[in-house]
Amino acid sequence: MDVRRASERYRGGDPAAGIESLHAFSFGPHYDPDNLRFGALVACNEERLAPGAGFDEHPHSHTEIVTWVVEGELTHCDSTGRTSVIRPGDVQHLSAASGVRHVERNDGETPLVFLQMWLTPTPPTDTPAYETIPGLPDSTPYAVPRAGAVLHVRRLDAGERTEVPGAEYVYVHVVRGEVRLSGEELSPGDAARITSAAKETELRAVTSAEVLVWEMEG
Repeated sequence: MDVRRASERYRGGDPAAGIESLHAFSFGPHYDPDNLRFGALVACNEERLAPGAGFDEHPHSHTEIVTWVVEGELTHCDSTGRTSVIRPGDVQHLSAASGVRHVERNDGETPLVFLQMWLTPTPPTDTPAYETIPGLPDSTPYAVPRAGAVLHVRRLDAGERTEVPGAEYVYVHVVRGEVRLSGEELSPGDAARITSAAKETELRAVTSAEVLVWEMEG
């Protein structure tokens, strides 16, 4: 198990424009050949947008993009004509395929915090696709079959325990609260990368917590 702390993330964005980005993997000018990917996951970005701030239209291709809002509301518009507002607890999935352009903004009056996770599809597809699942329940895994990955959401009360899925690659990201995983204490923004996870690997909430767990094939 490889634990990466929130303080180790690469800092990016444009603070003067109200954009703060924290990258878990090698990203843009922060090139790190030893931190390019983990399983299918190639990015886990924590984005913070001030009211009125956002990312102007930009392209993506051959990437499965999954977004999880922590606080505030994210307004999304893309070149397929879709416009949506993503709120805490919703899962947004954009399959960029051969190419799509989109805009992401904070059109609300309060700060916006969201996680955006990029996965590499195998094999690549030609047709972009988009969906939003409002209020994903804890008991409902969200599958991204093109990337051989499944997202689990765990919301735990203090003292509650849950098993980490057994898979070749497991990525655990703490959204809020404090948890203990195999003797390691993890705080918001911390992540653990686990290979060949045993079924008995256990996650325990020290405080009430929300955790995202990616289960990925090799």
